[in-house]
Amino acid sequence: MPSVFTMIINGDLPGHFVWSDDRCVSFLSINPITDGHALIVPRTEVDHWLDLDPALHAHLMTVSHHVGTAIQSVFRPQRVGMMIAGFEVPHTHIHVLGLNREADMSFANAAASVDHGELAGFADSLRAALDDAGHGGVASAP
Repeated sequence: MPSVFTMIINGDLPGHFVWSDDRCVSFLSINPITDGHALIVPRTEVDHWLDLDPALHAHLMTVSHHVGTAIQSVFRPQRVGMMIAGFEVPHTHIHVLGLNREADMSFANAAASVDHGELAGFADSLRAALDDAGHGGVASAP
């Protein structure tokens, strides 16, 4: 059975995408800790990040950097953080989110529900920032 992330990538479940290329996608979390909390997900289902091909891992880090830079530009947090946990979905994913305090890295502070209109607006703003940074054409839905 495909992971929930594969279902989002395939369009079987909705997602607010900010990046899409042939190796990975990025979409906004539906349980965000902070505004613009994005997930970077390889198209290939790999449960543990240590099992990623090193070239794919490097690509995910590059995309995380681009998305993080867009989060910094749009939301102006003090820092942009990144983490890999992997317990909630057995499909490698990197959390990239704005931080204004250390508690912003805690899943205990994740929203239980979201306004999808607000997420759509955040995704539009992040895609525009990615386009402005020269990443046009890949900063879109799959």
